[in-house]
Amino acid sequence: MTEYTCIGCGVAVQTENPNELGYAPPSSLNKETLICQRCFRLKHYNEVQDVSLTDDDFLKILNGLGTMDGLIVKIVDIFDFNGSWLPGLHRFVGKNPILLIGNKEDLLPKSVKRAKLTNWMKQQAKQLGLQPVDVLLVSATKGHSIDEAMEAIDHYREGKDVYVVGCTNVGKSTFINRIIKNVTGENDVITTSHFPGTTLDMIEIPLSDGSALIDTPGIINHHQMAHFVHKKDLKVITPKKEIKPTIFQLNEGQTLFFGGLARLDYLTGGRRSLVCYVSNELKIHRTKVDNADQLYEKHVGDMLQPPRKNDLDEFPQLIRHEFMIKEGKTDIVFSGLGWVTINEPGAKIAAYVPKGVNVMIRPSLI
Repeated sequence: MTEYTCIGCGVAVQTENPNELGYAPPSSLNKETLICQRCFRLKHYNEVQDVSLTDDDFLKILNGLGTMDGLIVKIVDIFDFNGSWLPGLHRFVGKNPILLIGNKEDLLPKSVKRAKLTNWMKQQAKQLGLQPVDVLLVSATKGHSIDEAMEAIDHYREGKDVYVVGCTNVGKSTFINRIIKNVTGENDVITTSHFPGTTLDMIEIPLSDGSALIDTPGIINHHQMAHFVHKKDLKVITPKKEIKPTIFQLNEGQTLFFGGLARLDYLTGGRRSLVCYVSNELKIHRTKVDNADQLYEKHVGDMLQPPRKNDLDEFPQLIRHEFMIKEGKTDIVFSGLGWVTINEPGAKIAAYVPKGVNVMIRPSLI
């Protein structure tokens, strides 16, 4: 069997699965110069498509970054800051500076002050062991602050290569596509070249001074809710426009269900308001803690969805995590789904998420 490789990025070409690495339509195998679909789209449409890799591939990339001399641009999804964080990155990148960029700022309520948000990101990054040279907010989809990000990248790279890293679904490729569009206009053809020394699918985008902007593949964070819902339900849980917070006045012993994906029991702390920040498409149901188990068993997959009835066999059971809110304004974060804000200390809550999904508390983002 003949093995084909892509002349653009060096990846092994396959013709079976359009969503996997190295796909090219079977008809292209007869052509003199063979390039994979990802490189084709980059070359002809200035579009970078995201690919996802295994954990081992991710470690190879990270270990490789420490041996390079350049600027690392780490993209996180500001709506899913903790779920889209790449843990341990600072241990791998050697002395290379890291610029932290929060994408999808257009999803947060307009009342949120940008300066507060960037300060919050700095504090969170520090707690997670990262000291970025700078923190920026952008919306790659809307094009907000892309010029500012480009200036910062140019400033901090000091003429060296730039490596863009991030987990899947943070909008890394949209961000790079925006930069390509801003720099080249629509029509210039971006060529790709194989990244030397690895067989991983990295794409080099040449910069005017001879260095390059290097797109690394999207890393899978297994604890995000996106990996537990059917593809068609991703659009229900992934916000596409500004989220409208929902406020519930709760008494002790009341429960909120977020579709059938997560649950929050408000146990003690007197009557108080809880503010929910989730996709506008996701339905929230209120009931009593005493009735919650029964309601879930009876209605998961219909009134409480996603998941849908057909997907219940593969959907993991919900696991209970208990928290005492001891400090001021606190968020209970459901990785990849959103968060609930409690304004004062003294509340005891239990959060339920599918086995394998992260749930945690943090100082309030908003």
